[in-house]
Amino acid sequence: MPDHSPRLTKNHMFNLKEILSVTLILFSIIDILGSIPVIISLRKQNGHIESEQATLAAGGLMVVFLFLGESILKLFGVDVSSFAVAGSIIIFLVGMEMILGRNIFRSNPNFGTASIVPLAFPLIAGAGTMTTIISLRAEYATVNILVGILVNLIFVYIVLKSSTWIEKKIGEAGADILRKVFGIILISIAIKLFKTNIVIGIAETFSGK
Repeated sequence: MPDHSPRLTKNHMFNLKEILSVTLILFSIIDILGSIPVIISLRKQNGHIESEQATLAAGGLMVVFLFLGESILKLFGVDVSSFAVAGSIIIFLVGMEMILGRNIFRSNPNFGTASIVPLAFPLIAGAGTMTTIISLRAEYATVNILVGILVNLIFVYIVLKSSTWIEKKIGEAGADILRKVFGIILISIAIKLFKTNIVIGIAETFSGK
């Protein structure tokens, strides 16, 4: 009878090196520090940001995608490339908001919907984060990925809670400059994400034939 205990041990074993690797990978993908101008902009538009709601929503999305990501997309007949393209379009619109000073995402401040879209998705738990989490499952133990996600969520929460303090430190003029600069960067990221996944989608379509 084959012994499956090594696999079970690996999937349930805490490993500091794996946790550190996962944490750093997700930190670079989420890039919450680079999203500070977006957070400030959303808070100005909506009066406030529900830090707890945004953090929990983003965390929920990450955990669900860790266990069910590919299955959920397949259930709706959506591939990862199409999901990434949809995320890139939302990121593009957020960038346009920041540059033009126009509100594209209409949200009710009483319900804090901006804390879900576009903050929780796609800025925190975006297409890049989701696809990265799916990829991490093949290399790291699930428990270590969960700890890496938790560490990043704690940092995300701290940044969201500190957005008012950060804005005061950089000033209104500084915040406006950062908003426009990062708006251009967001549009560039969106275009790159769009182009990359359109090419992947076309390649998969032709290979399928």
